[in-house]
Amino acid sequence: MELQLTKPICFFDLETTGVNIATDRIVEISILKVFPNGNKQSHTWRVNPTVPIPPQTTEVHGITDKMVANEPVFKELSKQVYELIKDSDLGGFNSNRFDIPLLAEELLRAGVDFDMKKNLAVDVQTIFHKKEKRTLEAAYQFYCGKTLVDAHSAAADTNATYEVLKAQLSRYDDLDNNVSSLAAYSVHRKFADFAGYIGYDKEGKEIFSFGKHKGALVLEVLEKEPGYFGWLLNADFPLYTKKVLTKIKLSKLNTKF
Repeated sequence: MELQLTKPICFFDLETTGVNIATDRIVEISILKVFPNGNKQSHTWRVNPTVPIPPQTTEVHGITDKMVANEPVFKELSKQVYELIKDSDLGGFNSNRFDIPLLAEELLRAGVDFDMKKNLAVDVQTIFHKKEKRTLEAAYQFYCGKTLVDAHSAAADTNATYEVLKAQLSRYDDLDNNVSSLAAYSVHRKFADFAGYIGYDKEGKEIFSFGKHKGALVLEVLEKEPGYFGWLLNADFPLYTKKVLTKIKLSKLNTKF
């Protein structure tokens, strides 16, 4: 079954130096852009992360320091990547909790003001786990009847993710074939930031979802403990989380004028 689209959707996959959203870097990115008329564009880049790739990470995706030594750094690719995705919804495998947050970090570090307010995100892994509870290789075998060759190469994983989503739509009659519904189904829990440090209460107000202020309203904490805001901005939190916190704090200041 083909996707019913009203705007393009970019399926993408990242290979990285590790799994820390705030500190790890991209070593390979692949984007498969699918248009409403069915046309597709595919782009894959190797990236020099400017930091060593740990041996245990190389064992997973097979990319070594030597292989990316002469590749462009992400900042050189950032505008091209952003131009591809800015008008599109996003799709991936575990993308809501990893790929999108890490891509946002890289874009912000490169000076690109990335924001997901106008983009929906379809996480194929979430749909898969809610339905079958397995990995991408198993999903590809289960839904498509194929063996995933070159697993953990960004291009292979991206194309497999796209094929799995189409097969999921064919298999599950209760899945609506539109990106808005698929994005809603992909969500485990709604957060204000990608990394899940800032959630929402029942009234839709931002609350901390970690640490000593877990469950407390962000605005109230920032007003009562201004030093805490400074600590958050200087601590090892993702840039997008800091951006959201700054917007929340500025929103209160704006109401005073």
